[in-house]
Amino acid sequence: MLRVKRFVVFSLFVVCASAAFSFWVMGQHGGEARGAISPPPSAGAKLETGRDGITTAVDVTPNPDADWLGRAAAETGIPARALRAYVTSAVRANESTPKCGIGWNTLAAVGFIESAHGTYGGGSLGPQSGPANGPIVGPSLDGAGFAAIADTDGGALDGDPNWDHAVGPMQFIPSTWRIAGMDGNGDGTADPFNIDDATLSAATYLCGHGRDLTTAQGWTDAIYAYNQSDAYLRQVRSQATAYAAKAGTAQ
Repeated sequence: MLRVKRFVVFSLFVVCASAAFSFWVMGQHGGEARGAISPPPSAGAKLETGRDGITTAVDVTPNPDADWLGRAAAETGIPARALRAYVTSAVRANESTPKCGIGWNTLAAVGFIESAHGTYGGGSLGPQSGPANGPIVGPSLDGAGFAAIADTDGGALDGDPNWDHAVGPMQFIPSTWRIAGMDGNGDGTADPFNIDDATLSAATYLCGHGRDLTTAQGWTDAIYAYNQSDAYLRQVRSQATAYAAKAGTAQ
């Protein structure tokens, strides 16, 4: 059983390393999708309401309702801290780009594939930011089994002054983070290891170039922009569909 678990974790990390490279390549070239497939259903979420029953005021991003969050986390198997970040980031991305229509379950599916929601290697998400047991750093992109990407950040993010590594729960290449990184928790710093920063950056990236993720072409283009792989596309759709089925679809 231990060997099986290790194989599953290793397989996830191989996928995320491949995803990170494709994310970098597509960020440079803005490629288009091939063979669009229908998007997964958009999962519903109940957001916090004020004491008067009105949804949180404009300019203040609402968090998921605590009771809903607990139930949905249990039903989907997504850690509550990660689920909160996915929902909030999807809301914020749709507020800034209203035509995007990204569902939190699509973002969560990407997060699952990239780092098992920040739990790769036995880690866990802290209550405020990111992996409590150390940062998530992917394998060296030195051409040995992965694409070769020479260092772009002096090892500032990945600790390697020679080769780049994908970093954080959403597995950003340092050069891509420099372009796409956002401050998701309002602390004044864009940190790829912070779950709020990483998920908002990923959601905004997926919504880029005017994509409409409620359409087959828009959703497919978005996922290909993250990883130009048919297998990855199918895996994200399958996982996102499963999350919607377990948490309920948007009304």
